[in-house]
Amino acid sequence: MQQLEYIQVDTGANPDASVIWLHGLGASGHDFEPVVPELGLPGDAAIRFIFPHAPELPVTINGGIRMPAWYDIKSLELGRTVDKDQLVASAAAVAALVEQETERGVKPERIIIAGFSQGGAVAYELGLSYPKRLGAILALSTYFATADSVTCSDANRDIPIHVYHGTQDAMVPGFLGRDSVARLQSMGYTVEYQTYPMDHAVCLEQIHAIGRVLRKHLAL
Repeated sequence: MQQLEYIQVDTGANPDASVIWLHGLGASGHDFEPVVPELGLPGDAAIRFIFPHAPELPVTINGGIRMPAWYDIKSLELGRTVDKDQLVASAAAVAALVEQETERGVKPERIIIAGFSQGGAVAYELGLSYPKRLGAILALSTYFATADSVTCSDANRDIPIHVYHGTQDAMVPGFLGRDSVARLQSMGYTVEYQTYPMDHAVCLEQIHAIGRVLRKHLAL
């Protein structure tokens, strides 16, 4: 996969922390750009937000139409069938952005990986397998697509994981979020799970909760 294009938003000069936030199917990095000022972060926090754009791929469940996608979804039945090779390739492409941030002087443990829907599945794969300790995984309205295949790194065995899901989500039903939490717990991870009365979306209460998580893990 080619190097990912992305939107960058710095909240201050010389950022010492980074948040890489992955969008969902058919969207773009612009989707979560407006979230930054709503997080309620301290005015003196210098954080670099990276919002990558997924490449365009044909998506089976949408009739093979090409659209921004981190991987192909072949079926929505039960836990859904996805192209795991493409998912892993996307995780590797995002890992290159992590490496870029470390080269810019940000310590890996101050890099947080967030993802919505498809982007959350990639965030799980990347965050659990990355060979250096990362700051946290934020999984929004998503599912653990590679639970049976991910190679977990020792460095991230205790990585904080925060899972958020809408109780009215028809696109990624709540049982997929709950199953992800159960799978992670069975693998020995500690997970914080929060639900909100919403569909396949984000809400202001959730964004404020994410802001508190960022303040906690980045010691802002």
